[in-house]
Amino acid sequence: MTDLHAALDEYLYMRRALGTQLRWPESCLRQFADFLIAQGADVVTTALALRWTFQPDGLQPATYARRLGIVRAFACWLQASDSRTEIPPPRLVPAPHRRPTPHIYCHAETLALMAAAGQVLGSELQGATFATLIGLLAATGLRPGEALALDLDDVDRHEQVLTIQGSKGGKSRLVPFTPSTGVALAQYAERRDRLLPHRSTRAFLVTASGTRVPGDVARRTFARLCQHVGLRPRQPGRSGRGPRSQDLRHTFATEQLIAWYRAGLDVNRLLPQLSTYLGHGSPSETYWYVQAVPQLLALASERLPTPAAGDRP
Repeated sequence: MTDLHAALDEYLYMRRALGTQLRWPESCLRQFADFLIAQGADVVTTALALRWTFQPDGLQPATYARRLGIVRAFACWLQASDSRTEIPPPRLVPAPHRRPTPHIYCHAETLALMAAAGQVLGSELQGATFATLIGLLAATGLRPGEALALDLDDVDRHEQVLTIQGSKGGKSRLVPFTPSTGVALAQYAERRDRLLPHRSTRAFLVTASGTRVPGDVARRTFARLCQHVGLRPRQPGRSGRGPRSQDLRHTFATEQLIAWYRAGLDVNRLLPQLSTYLGHGSPSETYWYVQAVPQLLALASERLPTPAAGDRP
């Protein structure tokens, strides 16, 4: 093992001891260490960091900026033990933040994604897991990470409620679900227990090998399913750009707001309820859904009071 690999192992151990999850950063840093060694280097320099950052071509600017940021954090730590280490300057690779416009799934698209899970994934259990994950996100508006973090005890099919433990901001909450969702969860649990009766995890949603589904695996698999049904362009070896699993949460919130507007209900009064259900810190976070979807914005505009003749421009 090289000194760089040893230093990287120590860095990752230290970061994880502080509670940081480092799946993607670890993968990037190991690639970076291999790159340095292939270049005959035993020290981090800004020039080498930049050369590695922009490989491969065709990625989004934000991805390049994040790659360099991961290297920069490692270099800051490494310089304390190796003064030769160069720390890339902050914001050397600019990446203006742009919040992606959510894709609002129609019912047919959601069903197509669930069907694709059973058709293209490698095993019966893997297909069932991802079909259930997609259906659960669509039916409850959970964050994808919240669904993947569910343990067996968090899914109360008798009371029809999910317990979301320590999610965003460290908050926990109860999320009720409909009887039809309960039936689907029960069917998945029966199939999971039949196909894999002995497991080492308490996770509700599991991989074909009986482990909890990692977030990066879930993202790549969802992108693959989107490509299969035509929601993302097919790019060999790449996920492409397009709808995300997070957008099922946007779809859930949007459909609820649209239903309230069409029913003539007081959305401003009901919005705090939806914010609590979604686990938002405040209704202002939920208001973004109104701004993001033209159909919803149009319905909201219809509820605005008509200005008096003298107030019109």
